[in-house]
Amino acid sequence: MRLLNKVALITGAGSGIGRESALLFAKEGAQVVVCDLNQEAGQETVSMIQAADGQATFVPADVSKASDAKAMIEAAETAYGKLNILFNNAGIFHPADGSVLDTEEAVWDLTMNVNLKGVFLGCKYGIPALLRAGGGSIINTASFVAVMGAATSQVAYTASKGGVLSLTREISVEFARQNIRVNALCPGPVETPLLAELMSDPARRQRRLVHIPPGRLAQATEIAQVALFLASDESSFVNGSTFLVDGGITSAYVTAEG
Repeated sequence: MRLLNKVALITGAGSGIGRESALLFAKEGAQVVVCDLNQEAGQETVSMIQAADGQATFVPADVSKASDAKAMIEAAETAYGKLNILFNNAGIFHPADGSVLDTEEAVWDLTMNVNLKGVFLGCKYGIPALLRAGGGSIINTASFVAVMGAATSQVAYTASKGGVLSLTREISVEFARQNIRVNALCPGPVETPLLAELMSDPARRQRRLVHIPPGRLAQATEIAQVALFLASDESSFVNGSTFLVDGGITSAYVTAEG
């Protein structure tokens, strides 16, 4: 078991990448703290883990609120005595997120608060817990659009994920000598509830699929496998990385332009 005797906290674990990662981490021996704003979905993830003889507990959390971020870390240490892995995965994509000319300030603020501030708060309160445990791994979910931009306008989401990438780099350097690794997981488009509404438009779906060399979206389980690697000791010298899991999208863009 690759995560035996480790405690992992995963935000946004009620669905998508977060849920699949929670299930996989538990299967690999971790005690998992499932965090989500949706209590029913979060509890369902816990039930799925327990049904497979894994260990998990649910903590409701709005990652954009400092009080919730602090409480979820405290809950992990209370339940399992330590924290070894922090997966800041919670994120949103607002359907009204578009061009810089059209996106409302409220959409921008909400997206930044969840996608970027949520990672900041997770690290702010999570790093002291990792230090108390002697170190550990932080995984921050960014996106391939943090590296190269999106095929269609989504200014708030793209900017927020660019911020996650920069934040990850800075924190990775600051705490490297204290045995904390911090990496940014950058998926391409994934078949999750987050993209369900967006991809329901056949034209917008096709605009994205045409740029993906395999011609399909990623499955959440495929991204979870990479998160497992970054969480495990197998990635002990991987730090400050921009870990692209995009099916070759970035290579295709570069080839087209080069």
